[in-house]
Amino acid sequence: MDKVVLGLSGGVDSAVAAHLLRESGLEVYGLYLDNGLPGADAAREAAASLSVPLTITDSREAMEQHVCTPFAEAYLRGETPNPCILCNPAVKFRALLDEAERIGAKYIATGHYARAENGAIYRGQPENDQSYMLCRLTPDEVNALLLPLAPYKKTEVRALAEELGLPVAHKPDSMDICFIPDGDYAAFLERYTGQPMQPGNFVDEQGHVIGRHKGAARYTIGQRKGLGISAETRLFVSGKNMAENTVTVGLESALFRSSLLADEWNWIAAPPAVGQPLPCTARTRYHQPERPATATLLPDGRVRVDFAAPQRAIAPGQAVVLYNGESVIGGGTILNVE
Repeated sequence: MDKVVLGLSGGVDSAVAAHLLRESGLEVYGLYLDNGLPGADAAREAAASLSVPLTITDSREAMEQHVCTPFAEAYLRGETPNPCILCNPAVKFRALLDEAERIGAKYIATGHYARAENGAIYRGQPENDQSYMLCRLTPDEVNALLLPLAPYKKTEVRALAEELGLPVAHKPDSMDICFIPDGDYAAFLERYTGQPMQPGNFVDEQGHVIGRHKGAARYTIGQRKGLGISAETRLFVSGKNMAENTVTVGLESALFRSSLLADEWNWIAAPPAVGQPLPCTARTRYHQPERPATATLLPDGRVRVDFAAPQRAIAPGQAVVLYNGESVIGGGTILNVE
């Protein structure tokens, strides 16, 4: 019987994934990554209810190096990073591969809602697709990966968990970044860097001062709520200048851009030839739909993405992910927009 190492978080997705893997004839071993915050007890409880052996490994050093520090640095540059995309290849899936090698397992698995087949990543069900989050996985990680929740919707997974009598059937989904459980990014940045946020000016598109902000890193492109600016029309964050500590706000129409440039590129499918336009669809945020685009690989390894129609609130630091139909071509980090 082939072995598989499953990332077991103590939530409903990984618990149902364990059941499905075992039903498929695999010998399931759980792995929990301990980042120093509460959660290990839930993983132990889930493993016990499933009769799955569980290994707990300390991930704090890897998280610090590959996720927390780059996350803080990106925010201080005025970007909007996605820490889960940083974590997956460098911490979570790396740990799964290491554990698989240690115990002689052929496969690794997670409870992500996407599909992995023949060294490729495909979209999951539209209601809860998470393929965007897997855009930076390495070939070794993709080739060993099983994603048993691929054909399921979240509601179906919860129903199956309830049918199986799993104690996590009604456990709420985690909505926050694992190392910022209270969701307060600004407070985390102040603690992590030891530097308080510096107030500065809100400016309009012409550079006129129209108010005061509480620290530029608190705001992201496209944000409307929480600005505290009195205006006759709705205003949105359209840009940030970290050197001058200003946040630019304007009408929603100022948020739309047709092109972007991305670096730190990872190809899951074969890359196009340099300079050869590649028709595709592209997604610039996790919860945004894909849109028709053309991607061009530049000689320096960066990728230019030109959209068929202007896109709203493209934010530097976020990932842009390219698709060919349902399959992930690759993804990179947005540098700037045009």
